[in-house]
Amino acid sequence: MRDRDVKILAFVGMSGSGKSVAVDFLTEKGIPKVYFGGMIYKEMERRGIERTEDGESEKKFREEIRRTEGKYWVVRQVIEETKKLVEAGQRRIVLDGVYSWTEYKALKEEFPGEMIFVAIVVPKKLRYKRVAERPERPFRRNEIIERDRSEIENLEKGGPIAAADYYVLNEGSVKEMHEQIEKILEESEF
Repeated sequence: MRDRDVKILAFVGMSGSGKSVAVDFLTEKGIPKVYFGGMIYKEMERRGIERTEDGESEKKFREEIRRTEGKYWVVRQVIEETKKLVEAGQRRIVLDGVYSWTEYKALKEEFPGEMIFVAIVVPKKLRYKRVAERPERPFRRNEIIERDRSEIENLEKGGPIAAADYYVLNEGSVKEMHEQIEKILEESEF
């Protein structure tokens, strides 16, 4: 891969941090995305597994596929999708939702010098409020606490957040978040 012209920007953050809003900002600029969760959804569909409104079927399948296919399964799919985009001539790609330290390391190894990791962080109290109020898949307080625990303990999500190249503090307006992302794009020459 090692094409100095290629830049891949990956967002990482806890549930409700604003990763999707950040990714949407870039896709509206015409930058293609590869969605980590989408790999799970595609495979569920391929196997005829229905997605439930509460997200339980997805959670169960995500845990099962990592147990049966290995913790690299999702990131292998993401790497293949990303390579296809590069082969099709894309030079700027955004990755939506790095979940684990394993995924972080695999991406760094596969795309050395091309990866830019951006952590989106939000004060916990504000993040919990946003997650409870979001229209799609809102979580009750106990659900988000459990999801945080699971992502930190089972997926080691703290690693990619701690090792990020840039940070966006998402505690204000969407416009303020977009301004921070614009600065990162400029600074990183994305």
